[in-house]
Parts: sequence; C-alpha cells; structure tokens
Amino acid sequence: MAKPILRVIKPLIFLLLILTPTIVALSSLYGVKAEVSIISVIPFSGYVGDTVWVIANITAETDSYGILFDQESVYNGTAVGGLVNASFLVPHAVKGVHNVTVKVEAGEARADFTVLTKYSIEVVNVPEFPKQLQENDTIKISLNVTGGEADTSYTANMTVMNPTNTTYAMNVSLSLASVSEPGHYVNTTIDYPSAPWTQGANTNFTGTYTIFWSNGTEVQATETFFVGLTNSSRYHRGDSVDIKAVDYPPDQNVTINISGVDISYSEILENATAAGADGVVHYTNWAVPQNATIGNYTLSITPVPSSKTKVNDTQIFEVPGFKTEIFTRNLANHTVSNIFLKAYDNSTGIHYTNTSKLDGSASLTLENGYHSFEAFFKEVRVGEMNLTITGEIQVNFTCQLTTANIDVIDVQNVKIPFVSIDLTYNYTTTETKGDRNGTDSGETNITGTLQLTPLLPSISYTINASRYGEVFNTNNNTIYDLPAEAYENITILCPTKKLQVQVVDANNQPIANAIVQAQELMGGLNYNNLTDISGTAVLECTFGKYDVKVYQGEITLNETTFDLFEDQNRTIKCQLYGLTVSIKVVDFLGQPISNANVTLKREGLAPRSILTETEGKATFNSIIGGSLQIAVYLGDQTQSCVTRNFFIDSSTTIEIKIEKYVLLAGLLVETSQLTTVIIILVTVILALLVEVYRKKRLKPEKSSS
Repeated sequence: MAKPILRVIKPLIFLLLILTPTIVALSSLYGVKAEVSIISVIPFSGYVGDTVWVIANITAETDSYGILFDQESVYNGTAVGGLVNASFLVPHAVKGVHNVTVKVEAGEARADFTVLTKYSIEVVNVPEFPKQLQENDTIKISLNVTGGEADTSYTANMTVMNPTNTTYAMNVSLSLASVSEPGHYVNTTIDYPSAPWTQGANTNFTGTYTIFWSNGTEVQATETFFVGLTNSSRYHRGDSVDIKAVDYPPDQNVTINISGVDISYSEILENATAAGADGVVHYTNWAVPQNATIGNYTLSITPVPSSKTKVNDTQIFEVPGFKTEIFTRNLANHTVSNIFLKAYDNSTGIHYTNTSKLDGSASLTLENGYHSFEAFFKEVRVGEMNLTITGEIQVNFTCQLTTANIDVIDVQNVKIPFVSIDLTYNYTTTETKGDRNGTDSGETNITGTLQLTPLLPSISYTINASRYGEVFNTNNNTIYDLPAEAYENITILCPTKKLQVQVVDANNQPIANAIVQAQELMGGLNYNNLTDISGTAVLECTFGKYDVKVYQGEITLNETTFDLFEDQNRTIKCQLYGLTVSIKVVDFLGQPISNANVTLKREGLAPRSILTETEGKATFNSIIGGSLQIAVYLGDQTQSCVTRNFFIDSSTTIEIKIEKYVLLAGLLVETSQLTTVIIILVTVILALLVEVYRKKRLKPEKSSS
C-alpha cells in the first residue's frame, strides 16, 4: 500500500520543488514592482492644522499616489522620478498616534504621526486696527480645543485679570464641535463681564486685560485684549475722537485734557454723567484740529474717582500722518535720485524732508492739509508743487533737470567709442546764494554715445573729451546756458591727424606698393594706403593710438605702435625686405657644383629658381626674409636631392653640401659608386702585389760554376 502512495507523492514533491523557486521569484518581482518606502515624515508630531511634509520612494508601473491620514485622503499627486515630496494639513483627529499612509495601486507604506492637544483663546469682537475696545464694552470670548481626548468632557477654569491685577473667574464647559471633527471641542458663547463671572467683573479700566485658561493645576492657554478711552488708537486731522469712560460719580463735573506737540486742549464737562446713574462719561465733540502735528497725544480725565486711583483714565493716541510716496523725475520723465525734497505743512509751519533713492522714490509722512513742495539738486531749487493731502498717495514730481546726449564722431561721421568725457561747471545755490563748482564724467559706449543726467539747466558747461588721457577738443569745449529741455544733443568732433610713413628695406631703399595699415588700439577705426614709388604712404587717422603694420601681399614686413595726438612723419624700416641670399652648392669633397637648380620658397610668395654658376653659387636678390625653404635639383631630376629650412633675417651666403655626389672630371658620380670603384681598384692592386711577391719567392736561384 505504501509503495503506490509513494509513486503518487514523489512526482508531486518533484513538481513542487521545481515550482517553488519560480513562485518565489514571481512573488519577489511583484514585491519590487509595488514597493513603497517612506523616507521621512516631518515633523513626526504636531497640532491639527499644522503642515506635514512626506518624502517617500515608489517603484511601480504608475507614478500616481495618494496620502492618507488614517483612512482619510489628504493628498493625491504624481511622483517625479519615483520620488514623493508632498505636504498636507493635519485634519481633525483625537489625541494620540495616527497612521500616515503613502499608497499606490498595488502597495502602500505607513508611518506614525502623533496628534497633540492644543488649547486656544480668541477675543472675537476685537475691531480691526487701529480701532479698539472701549471701557464698558462686552468682550466675546471663544474657546477651542483640537486634538482632544476621545469621548471626553472638557471644563475650563477661566480667569480674567484687569489692569489693577484684580481677577474674576468662571468655569466653562466645552462641547464636541461636530461628529465629523473628532477631538475638536468648542465654546463660542462666553461674554465678559456678564454673569456667571465673579461678582464685580468689569471693563472699567484703560489698559491690558489677560485671560487665563487652566485645568486647575496648570495654565493651558492665555490671551490679552486692550481696553481704551477712545474707539481708536489713531486719528487724522478732522477726525472726531470718541471718548468713553465709566465708574464716575453721578452728576460730577469732569475735565477732558488732551495734550501733545503744540496742542493743549482742556474741556470741562458739567453733569458729564447725565446719561444716568451708570456713571458713564461719553464725549464726541472734539475733533483733531487742522494744526495738529504728527506724533503722540495724551488723553486724561480728571478728577480721578476713588475707584480708579490704581489705574487712572489716561491713554495715548497717535496722529500718524499718511505715507506720501514721491517719485522725482527729470524733464525727460525719467526717475532721478539724490533729489532733496522739502515739504512745508502750511497748517503747522513744519518742514518734512527726505532724499530720493536710486529708483527716484522718497517717502514722507504727511497729515491732512495743504502742503508746498520744493525739490533741490546740489542745493539749487529745481522744482515746486502744491498738494493737498487727504490720504495715502503716490505722486510724480517733475524737476527742471535736463539730460545731455553726447556723441563723439570723426570727420567721416563715424561715432567713436570709449571716449572719456569730463564736465566742469560753476553754479550758485538757491537759498544760501553761494558759488559752487561741479563735475560730472563718463565714457562713450560702444555706439559712441554718453548720456549724462541729471544736469542743471541755464548754466554753462566745459566739456573735455579725451582719449588715452589726451584732451582733443580744447578749442571747442564750451556749452553756454544749457536749455531746460528734456534732451540736449551735443556733438563733439574728434580731430584727424596725419600719419606720413616712409617704408624702406634692409638697405634703406624705398619699398613701393607696400600696404600700410593703421588699426586703432581700442578697435573700430582702421585706415590703410599704398606706398608710392618713394616708399611713402599718407594716412588721415582719427586722434588716438594705432597699431601700424606694413604688408607686401599677405606677408607682414613690420609692426609698430604710434601715438597720433599730433601729425606724425615716421620711417618704418622693414629689415626682412630687400635681402640678398647666395646659395653655394658643393659636393661631398667641397667642390663647387655648377648648373644645379636652386629653388627658394617662402609662404605667401611664388617660388624662385636659379642655376648655380661656375663657382657653385646661385644669388637671389630682393628677397623677403623669414622662414625660407631651399631645394637643390641636379640635372633633370624632378625630386630634389637636398631640401633645407632656414630663418633668414639678413643678407647672407649659405653653403649646401650634397654628400651623395662627387664631382669627377666634370661629371657627378655618386659617392657610393666611387667608393665601390676605389675599393675594387685597391683590391686588384693588392692582389697584384701579392702575386708578384709570391712569384718572386718561388723563383729558383742560379747554380755557381
């Protein structure tokens, strides 16, 4: 029975052994395909509403992913290069550890995030700055808990401390905000100082009040609010000031005192508490006068009732002025900097000043009313305007300042770049009537133009134009009474200087038809001419420094530099031109070879060939030196037997030895052949001598008789 069972099981075990690696491999591939790994969750704990950053890697067929907080979707996106870098806001949740999940279609990864409990207090009826609460106002307080414990009742021990450090308390219950907002508990119906706050709770004092929220053992949150005498901490001229104070004895006369810069106001109020027995002083009949200066003002009420001896009814309010943004512009409507502005407040007689910045802006703080403005440049008044201030404003202020467009040209109307321009001028200041000297400077750009601004009009300017430190317009450098226009176009002529050059060769003989080229060192200006039969070339060049080259064809014969600040008459010697070069061709033994073809080659020139004479010389006249190649051809050879390279910088004789040949009886014999013949002859002679010697030794001697 066991053997049949084994027959069945063995194939199954064998099949399982085969399939197991395959299944494991496929499972492994699937795992790689759907792998998600969270790199970081930052921060790992926080409050509801905080921003949390999630960084993760995904390896899946799709880059789409979602982020879940517990089971709630908080973000969906697409990974870039398999990288998740996204943020979400922590939703409402109970206190404790929660799951942050990065999920793709076929896999997910999780990390922990801890929600902390946050307690907060808000005074919901605080008006927008600069408005403020006043004495006797009711304060509406809202309590808020996020990340609270689940299924927990929250009771807050509330305390309010007023400016006299007296405290008032009550207990407040919070309820769950919504079933859909777990851990969120609120109470938005707390009014202070209404019951059930401790008896005597009030907002009767000017100053800061502090709200404390505790659980009986520790403070969990605090908040402050300010109660003032006025309904605002800031007023402008003409604004009515609303004053309210409480806890004064009924029917008692009080005095309102307001003091500040150049202002001292006092008003006695009879029966000020006529509103009833509540002891409220409410006064709205005083408005900020038109001559009020910018600054702080102190408001107080006297006499001080006994209930307020710890904290008097005194408050500071501000007359702040309005931000007035002024942009100073020249006559071309371009903003200009360094303009000194002076604003005169006609109501107070006070001046406010500032200087415009690089963008032409200058900020002044000015109050309501009529103002006169002046603009000064280098202590000269260049503009006036009047303006009534009614609020914040931006305004352009056009100044009497002009712009000079200076063009420097040559006689051919070509604009000259990189010319230094220096302006000097004298002027008189406006208020002190003092004499001043001024300077401005710049350099023409690549187009040969310089724009100078701002410039004072109606005065004369001396303009000195220079190149390489040399002024070239001395007799044409004054602009009289520069007009007050948007632009003044000024043209300065750069003069022409004559450059006369005589070009001579190494033997001081004139070179005709040579090209003389003058290139201005700063670029752009280029002049050239051919030398005449006397080797002279004349160039009319614009004032400057020049690199002067002499060419023969494409060959540079000489290069030098000249300053053309005055007319110049120069000689340029071309040391490589007009050389005489003799080539002496000799054989292996130094014997001159005649009728050898000597060819001279130089880059840029056609080759020259001459046959050597009886003494083996070939003489080349009027050679341009430099790198030369010399080739020697013998007889009807098409390939040179010798080729050599030389650098020639003076007249000379060069000997070229052709070691391959020897001149024998007027014929050229190859040295190797001659050597072979000589060896053979020597060998034959030696053989003959040996044979003679041998025969002489073997000859029999004659017998004697």
